[in-house]
Amino acid sequence: MSPFRQALSAITFTLLIFAVSQQQSTAAEEVASEVAERPITAEDREHWSYQPVRNPKPPAVTNEAWVRTPIDRFILARLEAAGLSPAVPARPRDLQRRLYLDLIGLPPTIAEQDAFLADPTAENLDREAARLLKRPGYGERWARHWLDLVRYADTNGYERDGIKPAGWRYRDWVIGSLNKDKPYDRFVLEQLAGDELDDASTETILATGFYRLGPWDDEPAEPAQDLHDQRDDMIRTISQVFVGLTLGCARCHDHKFDALSMHDYYRLSAILAPLERPRGGRTELTRPAGSLAQRLALDERNRRVSQFEAEAASVRASAEKRVLADENSGLAGDVVTAFRTPADKRNAEQKQLVEQNQKQLDEKATQALTDAERKTIADGQEAIARLRVSVPDLPDGYFLFEPDRAAPTTNLLLRGRAATPGPTIAPGLPAILVSQQPTFEKTLEKTTGRRLALANWILDPANPLTARVIVNRVWQYHFGEGLVRTPSDFGLLGLEPTHPELLDWLAHWFVHEADWSLKKLHTLIIRSQTYRMSKALRPAEAERDPLNLLLWRFPYRRLQVEALRDSMLAASGQLNRKMYGPGTYLHIPSQALEGHADRASIWKPFDEKEASRRTVYALVKRSLLVPMLEVLDLCDTTRSTEVRNITSVPTQALTLFNGDFVNRQAAHLADRAVREAGSDPGKQITQIWRLALCRPPEAEELSAMKNWLADEADSGDDSKRDEAERLALIQLCRVVLNLNEFAYPN
Repeated sequence: MSPFRQALSAITFTLLIFAVSQQQSTAAEEVASEVAERPITAEDREHWSYQPVRNPKPPAVTNEAWVRTPIDRFILARLEAAGLSPAVPARPRDLQRRLYLDLIGLPPTIAEQDAFLADPTAENLDREAARLLKRPGYGERWARHWLDLVRYADTNGYERDGIKPAGWRYRDWVIGSLNKDKPYDRFVLEQLAGDELDDASTETILATGFYRLGPWDDEPAEPAQDLHDQRDDMIRTISQVFVGLTLGCARCHDHKFDALSMHDYYRLSAILAPLERPRGGRTELTRPAGSLAQRLALDERNRRVSQFEAEAASVRASAEKRVLADENSGLAGDVVTAFRTPADKRNAEQKQLVEQNQKQLDEKATQALTDAERKTIADGQEAIARLRVSVPDLPDGYFLFEPDRAAPTTNLLLRGRAATPGPTIAPGLPAILVSQQPTFEKTLEKTTGRRLALANWILDPANPLTARVIVNRVWQYHFGEGLVRTPSDFGLLGLEPTHPELLDWLAHWFVHEADWSLKKLHTLIIRSQTYRMSKALRPAEAERDPLNLLLWRFPYRRLQVEALRDSMLAASGQLNRKMYGPGTYLHIPSQALEGHADRASIWKPFDEKEASRRTVYALVKRSLLVPMLEVLDLCDTTRSTEVRNITSVPTQALTLFNGDFVNRQAAHLADRAVREAGSDPGKQITQIWRLALCRPPEAEELSAMKNWLADEADSGDDSKRDEAERLALIQLCRVVLNLNEFAYPN
């Protein structure tokens, strides 16, 4: 090689070494920066949602006559300051329908309409609300709101999308808890640490199914990474649902906007690390839903039952041996030989002989039992029966559990990858919300106690987020929008409350006066004049406050698909009131199944009576949503949904006008109108209007519908008139179920 080439090679090699060194140095600096926890500044702590909840005094207002509850003072004060006035009260009929659809998701019956309209006072509406809050339908309606938040579905998603065994028990727990008005702090506590409570029970264990609701891949390409993905699903859900923080954004790097670090994220990951999924390979398993004491008692019961069963089997085996040894048993010689031959050494012919003669041998062995042997078996059966009564079986539950071992080590994952672990992280809480990290010591007999510590922090009255978040959600479900219009993000990217003083007053009242009672919160809101305003649009107010941020009228919004579908079932008379149990299979068009390899078995055959249950019981299959539910904006089942999308697309109109479900309900509604109103078209139309819209038709509506029915029935062939009248009435019902007023109540 020439001297020039040698010099050039040396320079190139030196530059390459320098570049690699610089790259390694940069990478090392990035890693060091990544694992160093960002300090919390005084400025970070100034954000409104991190401030302690205050108890502001309801403000004075000019129009005192309008005020019915403290809520009204906060709303009216803002309106008066802006030079606006609240809308007039809603009409009694409209207000009653609003109340029913809001609280139980069903319209009032005609008898209920008549009873209320006989005394349509504010006080009577208060009593009506109290009655509705005691109905089972309240839990069925409001459970669906919670199920949206906790990403509930009946299947796992991904390629096989298998059914979550007994996963529906969590849904039933939510419905039952809401109906019992379980205090919200207890409601949260049971979901996060129901197995770690001193009074743990079947009910509290089933509540922890919360952790296991998310999607699950039964054959992940990277098992280690998938484990962290599962934990990420839980971290995101916990932080958003309970405290309105988007902590999931800190998985791969510190949060870009909020004072939430990767350390905060992996502290929560460490709290959840001891949880394991019961499974055998790809197959998910259930576990007995009971406390440690209940499970130990069940194990002891099963051990004793096995002893009695083994003793009985031994007695019967002795009797069988005596029969087989008796030359006068009546059994053929080759049969006796077959039974005497050990099972693993029988040939095909002997196996067949045993199968054919087992019943005969059993009968002869029973006859050969001595009195003492019969008593032994009978005593054992009685003992088993007593044991099963004193220690009943526990229901199978779908939940994660902590095995009896030390918690695994948790590492901060560089770039969020399991393949690049960083430093060890101890369990802890978001630094922005605590002055000092608590110690997580193993104090419980069978679990780490970490989740109980997390729950206690979330529910500490000093936590500024928890009460604000839940009262905002309840407000949102009543009014369509929360006081904070980003209900799962109270951070820097979230919107500030439109009425901050009202939000704090409600949060303080909810904890300190209502004792975390959701039903008391509903009652307070429903009693307000704010809730009872009409939806009438006034141009002047709309021009000054087009988004209705100051709540000068009650918001105009479409019913959620569950209330829409359930209202149709109620109007048609087909609603099946059966509660609880496994999900029911709604009707799915055959075309929707064509894309599935197992289309013959993926969906159970349609049973109209079973499918006419309330929509909250509909089976939710992540890879195959019922088209009607999907097109009408069912929530995203793969993640927590704080606000459903509200769309207006042609497929919704086509589904509601041409879909199988609506057309079946139209036919049922027409038949019901004939049964209940007789053959008079005017009475039939009035009955249909009151069943579907909770009001009688206007004179113009009644006249137009009567004329239309007459025209449709006049086919010119008297022999087909009855059929033509029925078909016309069905089409009228279909139109009523598609009216804007049905989907957008006044």
